[in-house]
Amino acid sequence: MTVEPTDPPAYDPSRAEPQRYSPADAPSPFERGTDGPKVVLAGVDGTVTSMRAVAYAAGLARRQGSQLVVVFVAAPPVLASLTPGVGGQVQDALEELAAELRAEIGSAAEELGVPLTFLGRRGEPYAELRTVADEVRADMVVVGASTQAGHRLVGSIAARLVKSGHWPVVVVP
Repeated sequence: MTVEPTDPPAYDPSRAEPQRYSPADAPSPFERGTDGPKVVLAGVDGTVTSMRAVAYAAGLARRQGSQLVVVFVAAPPVLASLTPGVGGQVQDALEELAAELRAEIGSAAEELGVPLTFLGRRGEPYAELRTVADEVRADMVVVGASTQAGHRLVGSIAARLVKSGHWPVVVVP
């Protein structure tokens, strides 16, 4: 009796043994920024794009188990301080906006269960965001895209943050 050779069975991925790859069980030394962001910084100014940026940053922080730092920079117009009586009104409006943002963002973070720090600063937004990002050792900065036409020529805060090259910067449209 002759035995004829048979073809090997066709490959069936559902029956294949899983291949697992893993590093050694020894814990690796701490490296800044290797396992996802631990601190996500978001800049907010009350515009639609900045609120989208905060929402994106909150979702990212929730998924990554990160801390969220939201920064509002009160930047009164230069001419407001030169006009008598207007400077105080502008300052009051900025403080009211900061209080509204603090309440709105705080309640959203509470719903999501994201650890959040809200910081209010006064000054030039780019410089303040950069300073806070360094202070809190941010692993990522999230800002909204500028909607002002002049920023296409001069450069927006987002573009300046990207060019500084200190952290990954996400610009939310």
